[in-house]
Amino acid sequence: MVAGWFEGDGDGFRLLGTRCASCASVFFPREDHYCRNPACASGELEEIRLSRRGRVWSFTDSRYRPPSPYVSDPELPWQPYVLIAVELAAERIVVLGQAAPGVTVADLAVGMEAEVVPGVLHEDAATTWTTWHWRPAGVRA
Repeated sequence: MVAGWFEGDGDGFRLLGTRCASCASVFFPREDHYCRNPACASGELEEIRLSRRGRVWSFTDSRYRPPSPYVSDPELPWQPYVLIAVELAAERIVVLGQAAPGVTVADLAVGMEAEVVPGVLHEDAATTWTTWHWRPAGVRA
């Protein structure tokens, strides 16, 4: 888990971002030192909980094993996955993430509602690295 990027689990799972107190720009991943808006010189940022739902802005499937730092076991066959870009209207940002397991490009359409859910990035005998996934709203795993 990347500290400070999300909190909670199940229906309480939320991505965490930051908002500039001066220009109201929202950032994810979070920014803790300065406003990334080139027109703003503020450094006053507050943590915010991002919307759990948004609209699919774009999506694609990944049919190749990406290079490091992506973690995958070279001894196992490659498993393609789906990437979804979701627009969060209230925050006026687009957040990219993997689709929840079992979601395929055939399940998606631009403009449909999607929700953020907890997911597993990688696990071994000692550690489970958590992340976020997107899935069509109302679909249960």
